[in-house]
Amino acid sequence: MPRRTKIVATLGPATDAPGVLEGMVAAGLNVARLNMSHDGHDRQRQRVERVRTVAKATKTPLGVLIDLQGPKIRIGRFQQGSIELAAGERFCIDLDCPLDSGDQTRVGCTYANLADDLAAGDQLLLDDGAIELQVTEIRGRCIACEVLLGGKLSNSKGINKRGGGLSAPALTDKDKADIAFAAEVEADYLAVSFVRSAEDVILARELFTQAGGKGGVVAKIERAEALEHATDIIKASDVIMVARGDLGVEIGDAELPAVQKRLISEARDLDCVIITATQMMQSMIDHPMPTRAEVFDVANAVLDGTDAVMLSAESSVGKYPAKVVAAMDRICAESENYRRVSKHRLNTRFKRVDEAIAMSAMYAANHLGVKAVAALTESGSTVKWMSRLNTGIPIYAMTRSVHTRRKTTLYRGVYPINFDVASTDIHEVNREVIEELLRQGTVVDGDLVIITKGDRGGVEGQTNIMKIMRVGEHRLLADD
Repeated sequence: MPRRTKIVATLGPATDAPGVLEGMVAAGLNVARLNMSHDGHDRQRQRVERVRTVAKATKTPLGVLIDLQGPKIRIGRFQQGSIELAAGERFCIDLDCPLDSGDQTRVGCTYANLADDLAAGDQLLLDDGAIELQVTEIRGRCIACEVLLGGKLSNSKGINKRGGGLSAPALTDKDKADIAFAAEVEADYLAVSFVRSAEDVILARELFTQAGGKGGVVAKIERAEALEHATDIIKASDVIMVARGDLGVEIGDAELPAVQKRLISEARDLDCVIITATQMMQSMIDHPMPTRAEVFDVANAVLDGTDAVMLSAESSVGKYPAKVVAAMDRICAESENYRRVSKHRLNTRFKRVDEAIAMSAMYAANHLGVKAVAALTESGSTVKWMSRLNTGIPIYAMTRSVHTRRKTTLYRGVYPINFDVASTDIHEVNREVIEELLRQGTVVDGDLVIITKGDRGGVEGQTNIMKIMRVGEHRLLADD
């Protein structure tokens, strides 16, 4: 049985060497992530072209996800490269300090309006919470602080406010230029960082569409205030990413597990795809094997129902890009052996005929011993609905659209196949579908297969037929 949970891995310097990307694909890579916080358009364009080349050479559908940098608020740089702060010391984040002139007493900041968002008593967390400061007073553009948790502080580290509340807009001028780049390279997904509300997602989608983009939009949940608007954000998005780094800093690490489970559950209920991300296999940046804690972390995300798990620095700058994908593949596959009966939307009404066909097909498949579900699809909506139900039955997205094939690489339990209907005769179409599954090696004579399609082939949103067939009998002429 093929692995159902998808693997997203970030490309970077470690994956640029010849043969590395091919090794990652062989190990189970599904979607390549490009982090626009690093490297310019020329380097990232080369990586996209490499992904497309390898996908074609290996005949493996691969998605591309462009991840916007967003308004990451960072301190400036120190004259000596870093400083040591001790608990009880006084330190100032000075918005008038040049960005390259930090010293033991103060440092600049990339966000000019930071002082407007703060008051005495607020806590600032630097370097993903490694340094904690408490604001004692705001003196003009100087944010005077007391060090609560000290340590080494080096250049350009991020700043978070405990509990959230920083008002920097989700899309910067750089992000808008990167959205145009994402459209240019035909990205399959655009990830929006530091989303606060559904309006941020809607704006990003509008800009992406206006630039010619056809991919889905991913809302990264990494601000505390995003949790207050989670339902609206999920409804506005094609995908959400549980981005546990900055989110954990803002809400506290103890709250993260419950928040992750809640977001995955709600997103599945609302037919949204989910990526679980950040430090899933962090130790494998330097080591060839994961820790037991990391194994459990990945497995729990799979058991919660995430569509995909993601690698960041582990693959982009780590020593073992292919090995970390292989390890994640192994953990996901084993975790999927534990299955629970799906009760997804058993008590809700469907709004569309194609949605009803998708749900009906999966209910029948789960209760009839079906070997495979083959969905002829234009947009991928049918297989997305199908993938919301817990099942061990593979769902094949059979489509002529390269964009749809790449988009469905992120859907749990969905496997895209290049398929173009060559006949208008419904019996011949059914036969062609079964023959393709036989060529793929996914079924044998005697297996039951469910086929969904529309009686107006090639038209988006027209799925209105479900057919149950036994492999072998497709060779016989029979009336429907």
